[in-house]
Amino acid sequence: MNALETLTERGIVNTVSDPALGDLFAKEMVSFYCGYDPSFKSLQIGNLFAIVTMRRLQKMGHRPVVLVGGATGCIGDPSGRSTERNLLDMDLVESNVAAIRKQLESLIDFSEGKNAAILVNNYEWLSKFNFLDFLRDVGRRFRVSEMLARESVKRRMESEDGVSFTEFSYQILQAYDYLHLYQTHGVRLQMGGGDQWGNITAGIDLVRRVESAQVFGLVVPLVTDSKGQKFGKSLGGTVYIDPEISSPYQMYQFLMNAEDVCVVDYLKYYTFLSMDEIAELAREVAERPEQRTAQRRLASEVVTFVHGPQGLAQAEKATAIFFGEAIDNVSDDDLAGIFAEVPRVELPRDQLAAGMNVVDLLAATPLWKGKNDARRSIEQHGAYINNRPVEAVDRTVTTADLASAGAMVVRKGKKNYALIKLV
Repeated sequence: MNALETLTERGIVNTVSDPALGDLFAKEMVSFYCGYDPSFKSLQIGNLFAIVTMRRLQKMGHRPVVLVGGATGCIGDPSGRSTERNLLDMDLVESNVAAIRKQLESLIDFSEGKNAAILVNNYEWLSKFNFLDFLRDVGRRFRVSEMLARESVKRRMESEDGVSFTEFSYQILQAYDYLHLYQTHGVRLQMGGGDQWGNITAGIDLVRRVESAQVFGLVVPLVTDSKGQKFGKSLGGTVYIDPEISSPYQMYQFLMNAEDVCVVDYLKYYTFLSMDEIAELAREVAERPEQRTAQRRLASEVVTFVHGPQGLAQAEKATAIFFGEAIDNVSDDDLAGIFAEVPRVELPRDQLAAGMNVVDLLAATPLWKGKNDARRSIEQHGAYINNRPVEAVDRTVTTADLASAGAMVVRKGKKNYALIKLV
């Protein structure tokens, strides 16, 4: 199978500009690009779909050109939005570009070789234009009627706020990116999400008008859960690739919570497992859904891809801790990541160093209503420190009971946790 057939088999192709792309894939190494605007300092797990797809094509012998939009990031893409983005200042954009560049270099192969990936920043070429030159050399290639017909613009024109000239011009800038990358790197394919179709076809048209060449566009499906919410959102917010923002454990748990009706598609999109392996996991979902075998494999594959084997080990250890394993010799950062969404209490280190009655300690957290509630919980064998049961109401707790250098975890019952941090 050529690359287009492989992507189609996995359900990765939503729309392709011309099926002749399959013949091109079969005949030669294809340089293709996908762009990311640096609106934040980290990509999120929703962006990972295109990244995995780029890496998949690279493994098939094709060459990724990864664009970070240092210029377009200052403007904002109106696609998929009902209101205008806040414009970012250049210092913040440059900082975000550097952070995203580091993330991408860990996920796609940029080492030397025939199809080694290339990382580019459109600020390098768009910043060289002055306004008059851009209107004369690029703007004249576009027809306002065609621009107004783009779905992203039509939706914004119909909204209460309308669309500014700044965002209206975005499609011209992205189209010029395609032309520039065709001319400098021989790029023949642009990939993106469904909301990018108008921008992608604008680029295809511009290359055809300027170079009389055929180039292609491909959009991947919008990945959602069964309720239509975009993939990457959880009850705690967006799941980011940067481990300083979202820990490997948080990513692992997000994927473990994937719904049965969605997990097989996620395996096709986000992993490099064969279709035979995925078919076997689909049977597990149908026959033994309570074991969550497919979700566990999804979480393991994706966390390993993003954070490496060490990140997976950290996530699995954190999962075991959250489900009752005794907590010992954990770093403060790991403990904070594992219990990021539980109540937190601060206590003076001196107070614990001098020794503190366990009833007083527990009553200082929001899990217990007071000392009587804490005492009753201990007597009923429902109170835990670092996942170890508290045996007696007269026990003294000291810094020797810390799970990390500066924190411990208390638990009421099976699932109610609180983090105690020393200050």
